[in-house]
Amino acid sequence: MTERKRIDSWLSDMDGVLVHEGRPVPGADEFIKRLSESGKRFRVLTNNSIYTPRDLSVRLAGAGLEVPPDSIWTSAQATAQFLDDQRSGGSAYVIGEAGLTTALHQVGYVLTDLDPDYVVLGETRTYSFTQITRAIRLIEGGARFIATNPDPIGPSTEGSLPACGAVAALITKATGVAPYFVGKPNPRMMRSALNEIEGHSETTAMIGDRMDTDIVSGMEAGLYTILVLTGVTQREEIDRFPYRPSLVVDSVADLIDLI
Repeated sequence: MTERKRIDSWLSDMDGVLVHEGRPVPGADEFIKRLSESGKRFRVLTNNSIYTPRDLSVRLAGAGLEVPPDSIWTSAQATAQFLDDQRSGGSAYVIGEAGLTTALHQVGYVLTDLDPDYVVLGETRTYSFTQITRAIRLIEGGARFIATNPDPIGPSTEGSLPACGAVAALITKATGVAPYFVGKPNPRMMRSALNEIEGHSETTAMIGDRMDTDIVSGMEAGLYTILVLTGVTQREEIDRFPYRPSLVVDSVADLIDLI
């Protein structure tokens, strides 16, 4: 462990850290309860742009985890904030669901397919060939290309599904234009969440289950990084990466006493 200042605020990934395949990770309920009771600032992060924070709060409650909507930060919210910073009051052609369209409406963006400033690609359960074709033509016409996250596949009960990163690759192949990805592993996702809780990188921990997204983006944002072994990355895989987490634990249950 690297010597650090006391942890005053926490960021945590959702899938693989707090829930796994829709079920709570053992100890996650006590971890969230302890965080809430401590008064320490925290955000639960997700690259999933399908759902609004309120939707996700209800889904987590169904798994026994009480996380209020204002403690959730999605790639859709980070994308909307980024666009508002770059071009306030702009317009966008959006491929995505309520999580993304709601976030863009909340920052005052107009959603249109008539000469938009941006094409914004997010997650959806049903990617439309017609929408993808329209996006390609708008980008060819000069629209800037933004994507919520680079994840190539997403899980389902039947197996893997193509996700935002895979569809972005299709559009890039057709147009020759690569998108700017806002979500993890872009450290901007971490920094935007950090700004939301008015935290400081030197006293904030990031908990994740993936070395290639959670840990690398947390490290690049200057946070104390904690890898849990309840998700994607397993212990024997850690040494394959050229960077290391600050701390490795079996699950969030091992972090309760650090709060």
